[in-house]
Amino acid sequence: MKPLIIKQSTIVNEGRSFIADIIIEDDLIRDIGHFGVIKDYDVIDGRGKYLLPGIIDTHVHFRDPGLTYKGDIYSESKAAIAGGVTSFIDMPNTIPNTMTADQLKVKAGIASKSSLANYSFYLGISTGNYSDLLQLDRNRIAAITDDGLYFSGKGNMLCNNPDFMEKLFSSSDSIISIHSEEEEIIDRNIAAAICKYGDKIPIEMHGLIRSEEACYISTYRAIQFAKKHKTRLHLLHLSTAKEAQLFENGLPITEKRITSEVCIHHLWFCDEDYKKLGTAIKWNPSIKTKHDRSALLEALNDDRIDIVSTDHAPHTLAEKQKDYLNAPSGGPMVQHSLVAMLELVKRKTITIEKLVDKMSHNAALLYKIHNRGFIRPGYYADLVLVDLNSKWTVNENNILYKCGWSPFNGHTFSSMVCTTIVNGNIVYNNGVFNESIMGKPLSFNNTIKTEKTDNEL
Repeated sequence: MKPLIIKQSTIVNEGRSFIADIIIEDDLIRDIGHFGVIKDYDVIDGRGKYLLPGIIDTHVHFRDPGLTYKGDIYSESKAAIAGGVTSFIDMPNTIPNTMTADQLKVKAGIASKSSLANYSFYLGISTGNYSDLLQLDRNRIAAITDDGLYFSGKGNMLCNNPDFMEKLFSSSDSIISIHSEEEEIIDRNIAAAICKYGDKIPIEMHGLIRSEEACYISTYRAIQFAKKHKTRLHLLHLSTAKEAQLFENGLPITEKRITSEVCIHHLWFCDEDYKKLGTAIKWNPSIKTKHDRSALLEALNDDRIDIVSTDHAPHTLAEKQKDYLNAPSGGPMVQHSLVAMLELVKRKTITIEKLVDKMSHNAALLYKIHNRGFIRPGYYADLVLVDLNSKWTVNENNILYKCGWSPFNGHTFSSMVCTTIVNGNIVYNNGVFNESIMGKPLSFNNTIKTEKTDNEL
């Protein structure tokens, strides 16, 4: 492929926004500065647009293998690319659950032939594969997790199995990423709701059934275990103000032993939206109150919460339109996560520099992803060019998820993803895809730089 130069965009990187050119050769960023015309280079005119590091979504459920009627690695990575997401880390609740090295190889093989974005995977953890975990090279996986495995049966969430949690936390040197809700409290709340409403439980009850108490008790317990054993713990999809108070911001992310994420839907929706959107916004943990939403955003801004992800989890529209007890939890989000966060930038509730910290930089630092997540010479050229002043409306003609729907359907965003570059290749440009080159597997190391070198802007 020909070398590429992106001219005069506003680059957002490492806390700064500045206008410059970027030279890309092969799959890497070669230089950043101000350059004249360079013969035999392809040129992208970035004037008036913002250039960000590609978004790294560390929490997705792409449904491949086994649940591909909902979504697959090809369809969901294509939607991700259109949304500026250049790398993803996929959860283990496929069929079969991804619990062994061989199952990881199967998923990686699928991705190598079908993913337009860079990819990696979590290894699922339960009492049944503990011995396999200890023998696995931790540099081959992003982390271990129980997320989504509760769909396979009760007792698969670590937080509801304190004896196994104690054993795992005392022995593992991997990042342990957990779904934190107390099943006993949820079951009690469901029983009370059925007693009151029968099988006609209103969706508005979801935030009370999967309650603040269920989240807080579980998260508090996990943090205490992690502190006791100095475990590297990552709490997935925080949903309450009370949980956010449990986290600290006195250390840089590279020195934290306990970290957390918040998902787009918990920053965007609140319980008042159930009346209009119904089970389309049924997620676990549940979307809660306006107060919780505001407190999560505050914790994101003051660095108690470390990263933003999506928990992208497509289901068919027919599945989501079932009654409360039978509608599955989760929804599609990767195509719209960046533009949703840019809307918050427009509302001045977060800065674009902080957005880049939470969706690119910190994701790379937290999971120690090799040479991605920053705009630096020598790093992979994973980039997204956005126009902050281009309105468009989400509709069935531009939704790319295999499931064909979005909780944002009908919403007008004021920013647009123009171009997405993966490993130096223009994979998406103004609605047109280049599917000739697949993404690369992410690699992990312990040597990601946290300070600028002399030759960086």
